[in-house]
Amino acid sequence: MIAESEVKEWLVETLPYEVIWLDEEGNILYANPKCYSRLGYKKQEILKLSIFDINTTATKESWQEHWNTVKSNHTHYFRATHKNKGGKFYEVEVFAQFFSNNRKNIICAIVNDITDSSFYKNLLDKTETIANVGGWKLNIQDGNLITTTEALKIFDAQESEALAPANIIHRFKDSEKAKSLLLGVMRKAAAYDEVLETNESPSRFIRAVARPVLKGDKVYKILGIYQDITEQQRKENALQLFKAVIDNAEDLIYVLNRKGEFFHYSESVVKQLGYRKKELDNATIFDIDPSVNEDWWTSHFKEIVEKGSLRFEWLVVRKDGTKFPVDITANHLRFNNEDYNCAVIRNVTERKKRDLKLYEALEEIKSLKERLESENEYLQEEISQRINASNIVCKSDNYAKVLEQVNLVAPTDTTVLITGESGTGKELLASAIHTNSSRKDRPLIKVNCATLPKELIESELFGHKKGAFTGSVTDKVGKFTLADGGTIFLDEIGEMPIDLQSKLLRVLQEGEFDELGGTKTIKVDVRVIAATNRKLEDMIKEGTFREDLYYRLNVFPIYNIPLRDRKEDIPLLAKFFLEKYSAKAGKAFKRLSKKTVDALMAYNFPGNIRELENLIERAVIVESGATLNTGSWMPTDSGTTEDIELLTFEEAQRRHIITVLKHTKGKVSGKNGAAGILDMNAKTLFARINKLGIKKETIFKD
Repeated sequence: MIAESEVKEWLVETLPYEVIWLDEEGNILYANPKCYSRLGYKKQEILKLSIFDINTTATKESWQEHWNTVKSNHTHYFRATHKNKGGKFYEVEVFAQFFSNNRKNIICAIVNDITDSSFYKNLLDKTETIANVGGWKLNIQDGNLITTTEALKIFDAQESEALAPANIIHRFKDSEKAKSLLLGVMRKAAAYDEVLETNESPSRFIRAVARPVLKGDKVYKILGIYQDITEQQRKENALQLFKAVIDNAEDLIYVLNRKGEFFHYSESVVKQLGYRKKELDNATIFDIDPSVNEDWWTSHFKEIVEKGSLRFEWLVVRKDGTKFPVDITANHLRFNNEDYNCAVIRNVTERKKRDLKLYEALEEIKSLKERLESENEYLQEEISQRINASNIVCKSDNYAKVLEQVNLVAPTDTTVLITGESGTGKELLASAIHTNSSRKDRPLIKVNCATLPKELIESELFGHKKGAFTGSVTDKVGKFTLADGGTIFLDEIGEMPIDLQSKLLRVLQEGEFDELGGTKTIKVDVRVIAATNRKLEDMIKEGTFREDLYYRLNVFPIYNIPLRDRKEDIPLLAKFFLEKYSAKAGKAFKRLSKKTVDALMAYNFPGNIRELENLIERAVIVESGATLNTGSWMPTDSGTTEDIELLTFEEAQRRHIITVLKHTKGKVSGKNGAAGILDMNAKTLFARINKLGIKKETIFKD
């Protein structure tokens, strides 16, 4: 019977990886045959060396830092380049683990030579043989370029000149990147290893590697290779290193014979699977894994012997029946003329969880994207249904001239300024312009500057980054960004703060702006339509509106005439509103009586179309029958505007709000409240009431 210590020693000696032990000074204490054979030393020679002899990039400082890292974390995985006795370099993967034995601290490193499976093997051998693997050599001094037949085949080229730096860059989609890489290695000795996509159809993926050869501090030669990895990339299996050495390994290690009997196993098997050593000593693979049967094992073992190594995923079963996913690398070992399967089994539960989280995150993004597209489509339909040119009711010659201006300017991208009294339907004109423009398939974004608090209007229009100001806990997309490619309607433009007008002017002139808290200038293509019931010329004189902004907005002015100047439209509009609100209220109104029409025609409607609409809505509520007759809902005065025109804007506003509040008996919000009649947000109306100094006593005063 072979002693367990002999088995462990044999395993270390015969592992298909280099094993090396080092002390705190970097001196080599032990190396297995695989290690000193790969490095080209005899066993007695290698024990006289240190880490600095085989890793020429290591310094005392970097070694001490590495020692402390491994001592603190117990393990450390990295890639490095080792130098053999003959001075040749090769690429390795290293798994280092810290050990303390008889009060002596050491690092045990498992070293895996990856030059055979990675792309580097022949590149890092003698430079003169690089050409045999699709290589090239460029002499910087005289420009002489040597290429191999394989390199020419990769690019279907006949002459070496086709692979010269000036020519080869044009064979890749990202020619600028290829150019930058070549200039970097020629001028700055910056080696590279990149995968580039060709510009042919179908495209291929070429791995390009280049290394400079220096004389002093100057590049005099460049050695490189090209390799078509389009197919290999899909087939190449990445090698896995052991997580630790035998008994102290975190990974599970099985050594099994052809019969599936355990020849050896790591202590981690006991710890992680929940078995006692006594149970495992006489166990087979069939005892600890019910999913493995003899037929499968025979076929599996045969494949390992034939191929030398296999890698696959599996589910390992603990003694208590629970399972966990693993990644298995099974290696063929030969000892005493017998074949063995040395399987390194790594728990990938956390990786699977990350993969699942990533998948769920991608699914959520996909769901949100589909939802956003649906909401955008819905928004477009809603806008089209609620506001379109057909909602403009007109038969008067005066208003036909206004609509003629709309038709003239709609097909262009010209900025439009719509002026006129409150309630004349300026928003409808803006919608008609957008609907008849080339931007009709993009959004029409509406912003009422009068309803936005001054401190938030900039964020609303231009957006902000998280943390730009107190309370900004997430990024916010501005209305100009949402309107990109479409139209933005800035209602009540006269209410925009003077200090923000310059930013709006920049958008109009340059088509760009900066988000609050952002560092990148945003470019947009937005048509601007503005509207106001104020005299901007007077505001310019008062210093509350920029003159240059006014001229940028007033490129194509449209004056929306008041209802009193288009009285022929009153019967049509009244009938339109009667049908609209009758359907909503479930009433049977079909027509307006002649007396009602005459009364409406005699009234001057200082509140314009909005007042007419509210008046008809109120009439539908309080009246009944098929014909709408005059009643208490009808204003008693003529609605003349001579006195109103002599009032300031704020005073006219104040009196109108008081009139509506008297009508609603002081009710502001809710059904039949003043906010509904005035077509305003209730909070906005409350703010306006406070601003205008309207008191309860004023409302109920006779």
